[in-house]
Amino acid sequence: MNMLTGTRRRTLRSLYDEAGLPQDIRRSLNFILIGNLCGNVCGIICGGGTAAMVGLVTSMGADDMTFAILNAIPQIAALMQIPFSMLVSRTHRRKRYMLTVGVFSRVLWLFFGFIPMIIPRGQVNYPLWTLIFLLGISSCCGSMINVCWFPWLSDIAPVEIRSRWLSVRDVILNITNVIMGFVIAYLLDNLPPETRYVIIFLIGGTVGVMDMLSFGFCTEKYTAPPKKLHYTEVFRNIYRNKPFMRFMIFWTVWCFTANMSGTYMSPYSMNVMGLTFTQIMVFATVASCIGAILTVQRWGSGIYSFGTRNIMFLACLGASLTPLFYLFSSPGNIWPTLLHNFIGAMFWCGGNLACTTMQMNSSAEDTRPSYIAVFSCVTALAGTALGSLFAGTLLKAFAASGLFTGWFDRYKMLFVIATALRVGAVFLLIPGIENDRPVTIRQTVAKLVRYR
Repeated sequence: MNMLTGTRRRTLRSLYDEAGLPQDIRRSLNFILIGNLCGNVCGIICGGGTAAMVGLVTSMGADDMTFAILNAIPQIAALMQIPFSMLVSRTHRRKRYMLTVGVFSRVLWLFFGFIPMIIPRGQVNYPLWTLIFLLGISSCCGSMINVCWFPWLSDIAPVEIRSRWLSVRDVILNITNVIMGFVIAYLLDNLPPETRYVIIFLIGGTVGVMDMLSFGFCTEKYTAPPKKLHYTEVFRNIYRNKPFMRFMIFWTVWCFTANMSGTYMSPYSMNVMGLTFTQIMVFATVASCIGAILTVQRWGSGIYSFGTRNIMFLACLGASLTPLFYLFSSPGNIWPTLLHNFIGAMFWCGGNLACTTMQMNSSAEDTRPSYIAVFSCVTALAGTALGSLFAGTLLKAFAASGLFTGWFDRYKMLFVIATALRVGAVFLLIPGIENDRPVTIRQTVAKLVRYR
């Protein structure tokens, strides 16, 4: 089957008809999509690396290590996913948890913009530490969200349409992100400085709450009966699942190397290159959304035709090289940010889609929440958090030693190191992952070259 077969005319209704889904499941998938739309808009505003957060913490006096800590906190909080996953497996009350713990995690974001206004800075940076504290609480509670919605989707979306449903969903999400990216950028650049972050984070927190409320209209369906799990049993079963383990090891290394550079892309563009909020949003968020829109359905069809492993190899290899665009950066130059995000997103979306599909396909149905929780914890802690903290330490060491102070500054050196490590991870680790189609990586490349 051709990688491009059916991508242009593929709709959610046609997928539902193909799988013969009943009306309640169709409605549930549509409400999950609505929730994901709201969650994505929330994600544009709320998070350690967003333009809004970078601007807020920069105004509070954040340094390189602060950005590393802000990026690492949600990953460290992912540890809570393991006990939460066992609770979900034992009680089968996903909807209740999403509408209580999940809503609370999003409500906290309503207060972020008020922090500089009501807490004095003083000798100790109290506003910044208050923000870090609230981010930690929100992230811990947010860990419940991942172990609820992801297995929920796995239980109601048949395996034969999952990757294609996700690719259609991603197109819709990215179109929404383009629109909201312009709106948020306009607000950040034109709202009065004293109320800018109050309004922005009120918007982010509100749509985040709407994300959680959408799940109240979804049918709860479980493919396995309630099961009381023990930590030793969970870890033993996951360790014995070799396809899952190989995939988790690669994705952990990938997250480590990706976040070495990714954590500092927005701060570098804003604080060193001098880009405005609108430029950051347009040439980063909007550009990446457009790049994903153009390619994500093709990646979904590619997974269906060539297998998840092969698409992951191609997508991650392409994404590995895009930080090198920043080697040509200079103050006021928008092209490195634009090319990195536009071309990079054309590959990132394929890697992320393959990752999501592989998580669902390689995890056991009866203990899927625990699989997802362990995967998230390992990749978040040993990958994302450690990668961010390692990069922060490296940048601090470069600054203390006086190395890389000219055109080739310490950030560019960091981007080169991260790129080399990412390429090495792709070639060394992905070929060892099992594919869900009888096609090799070499055969996939040959077929695509012949098609072109």
